[in-house]
Amino acid sequence: MNILIIGPSWVGDMVMAQTLFACLKARHGDCTIDVLAPEWSRPILERMPEVHRALSFPLGHGALEIGERRRIGKGLAGLYDQAIVLPNSLKSALVPFFAGTPRRTGWRGEMRYGLLNDIRVLDKQRYPLMIERFMALAFEPDHSITTPYPKPALAIDPASRDAALARFGLELDRPVLALCPGAEFGESKRWPADYYAQVADDKIRLGWQVWLFGSKNDHPVGEQIRERLVPGLREESVNLAGETTLADAIDLLSCASAVVSNDSGLMHVAAALDRPLVAVYGSTSPGFTPPLASQVEIVRLGIECSPCFDRTCRYGHYNCLRDLSPPMVIDALDRLVGTPLADPQGL
Repeated sequence: MNILIIGPSWVGDMVMAQTLFACLKARHGDCTIDVLAPEWSRPILERMPEVHRALSFPLGHGALEIGERRRIGKGLAGLYDQAIVLPNSLKSALVPFFAGTPRRTGWRGEMRYGLLNDIRVLDKQRYPLMIERFMALAFEPDHSITTPYPKPALAIDPASRDAALARFGLELDRPVLALCPGAEFGESKRWPADYYAQVADDKIRLGWQVWLFGSKNDHPVGEQIRERLVPGLREESVNLAGETTLADAIDLLSCASAVVSNDSGLMHVAAALDRPLVAVYGSTSPGFTPPLASQVEIVRLGIECSPCFDRTCRYGHYNCLRDLSPPMVIDALDRLVGTPLADPQGL
């Protein structure tokens, strides 16, 4: 059985989609899973053993371009028995429709009748988690998903990891604290740079080194964190935000002794690498997309106005983040890895 997945457009969602792939493999052991998704997602998909092939989708997020979607769909005609569409938009269902894929599965949304012929009606109370909504599409509508749920697990090639370490001149002679201070969603997910600096200061004084991760947009906040470290400690940190490819970031995060992250795509990557993880939540909630790993501490205040899921604070105070003090995160780190780990993966 050949299955085409129309993948999501966010890093975290793509990581969590691996739970669907695992369910499909459990149900159809010999199935072939190809994923049509933006090119940026290839490093994630290539580290998922369940995925046979990552197909690059050339259109940007939000672009309709029906003619191009028709061309892509015609190029996939006759190749798949089923397509599973993870985004809820109308345009995301066009490619498998133009491909004439016999069974086209997805949740009801944006008038997709006809484009999809296996439309599911979402019961949010039955499936409160995003991964449940993904996994349910692997089965018939009346099927009950059993626990324990599969967890995302990205596979790391030691040679690729070692090459990334050499490329950036990094060594694993001391435990590594990875900090992920960015969040593409907006300011309401970003714990203050000064607070991250206090966590970095604490761990560096205990003999750790600090690696900062993120996109090009996160490089300035990485520099702000480093600037808040006193000379002598600052040199024990390196700002990799915007310097690495996503492939490099995944491989290097796998070396971390512990990770502190906002609610972001890299948080889900760290969880899928099973790194000890402190996840900092402000305007959002772990009740829908929690990090799925065995070693996680979730730190949040849950004040009266949160979760609001706004990109910026409607009241302008950001108290859900500003009142979440560095000692709370440091204590969570200590619960996870109280003793520094000299070599987290036997490297």
